[in-house]
Amino acid sequence: MPDRSSHRAEPVHTHPDDVPIETALAALADPVRLQLVRELAGSAAWTHSCGSFRVPVGKAALSHHFAVLRAAGLVEQRDQGPKRLNRLRREEFDTRFPGLLHLVLREEA
Repeated sequence: MPDRSSHRAEPVHTHPDDVPIETALAALADPVRLQLVRELAGSAAWTHSCGSFRVPVGKAALSHHFAVLRAAGLVEQRDQGPKRLNRLRREEFDTRFPGLLHLVLREEA
């Protein structure tokens, strides 16, 4: 029987259409999550693995932040070999909350 202990569970994704505005705003209010979203916005889809982000948190906290972003419909993840790759669900999120990402991704004045 194959050893399944090394297999990760597939991440659960929430479609932006199913996200209340309060959930979206709460996800974007955290500075670490906002940094993750900004880094994803500045790169091509599926090019950032979870360990490639420049954020000041450990693996467990990073995992939590990605779970919050997935639950808010902001991020989609997929496993490719040992890495978990990410993409910002910008188009879907913009359809649900027009202009919100544009506002939070603006450079600070």
